[in-house]
Amino acid sequence: MHILMSVNAAWNIWNFRRPLVEGLRRDGHQITVLAPPDDAVADLQSLDCRVRPLEMSVKGLNPVADFRLERRFRHLFRELRPDVVLSYTIKNNIFGATAAKSAGVPFVPNVTGLGTAFLSGRLLQTITESLYRRSFSELPVVFFQNEDDRDLFLDRRLVKAAQARLLPGSGIDLQRFVPAPMPRAEDPPTFLMIARLLRDKGVMEFVEAARLVRARHPTARFQLLGALGSQNRSAIDRTTLDGWVAEGVVEYLGTVADVRPLIAKASCVVLPSYREGAPRTLIEAAAMARPLITTDVPGCRAVVDRDSGILCEPRDAVSLSGAMLRFLGLAPVAQSAMGAAGRRKMEREYDQALILDAYRAALEQIAGQHSRVS
Repeated sequence: MHILMSVNAAWNIWNFRRPLVEGLRRDGHQITVLAPPDDAVADLQSLDCRVRPLEMSVKGLNPVADFRLERRFRHLFRELRPDVVLSYTIKNNIFGATAAKSAGVPFVPNVTGLGTAFLSGRLLQTITESLYRRSFSELPVVFFQNEDDRDLFLDRRLVKAAQARLLPGSGIDLQRFVPAPMPRAEDPPTFLMIARLLRDKGVMEFVEAARLVRARHPTARFQLLGALGSQNRSAIDRTTLDGWVAEGVVEYLGTVADVRPLIAKASCVVLPSYREGAPRTLIEAAAMARPLITTDVPGCRAVVDRDSGILCEPRDAVSLSGAMLRFLGLAPVAQSAMGAAGRRKMEREYDQALILDAYRAALEQIAGQHSRVS
């Protein structure tokens, strides 16, 4: 089959879907990536993928721009003539699905998270739900990365039960992300947050919690790893970040091509996000046997169980600091046991082979439907 993968940034496919791409290529499928170009284009081409640039804005809803995006999708689908479109990220899912319907192309979206549309007030959420309901009707398969998002779509009648399929996030390469020994007990405890620097990720709460914890544990270190300068409306600005660093409350590590060495040096990985699909950073950290602290919200709580991490309340720096203090109160052997439990959970539930099998089943279903129609 000729499979078109649509997303709002080429790096998304390289960072999160590479094992899927490699598996589909081994199966003999031709892959074209349709995305705004970035530094990942050459990497994707090294996987024998074709890359077609897509002009789009990733910012909020704009009726004129989004109508143009839908029309652009329709034109590209008719030109490229894929057998199926696998789609990721909100705008690509919504407007790509509508365009695929009119172009007569099977379309399989993956709801990787609900984004700021479900965090920004009732009006925007109502509009977004209406768009989902219109675009997802009659699709053969809709993938979700956590039960909360799936159940919300079912409760709001945005999809039917027969359409909904559940995935364990993007999966994890358990041979690449392997358990790492915990830091030495005599080293300063290090809390690492890996995320784009957005308010919706809980960066403000992380910083305030760091202040509270450092008042009792002055040697504790708090590190931020992730991209600054995102186009997202909740992005943290450089001046604010520089102020935190000058204060000494956090260290900013920028971005790296390989997060594994930094996870290995951390005592605990923290993500106080307001909502997630399936947080990749927590999955990677758990695979490396790192204890987790995260919020009791959709997506985040699915990755953590009572043995592998600690849940705190969202948008609540005091609750987050309490979870950090609870972790610091554990004996080193208990901290190690928490990390080991996370690794076992990843082995049971998040192996990347499960993702490939789910997509193979969806492609077989679509191929069978096409054969019957023919």
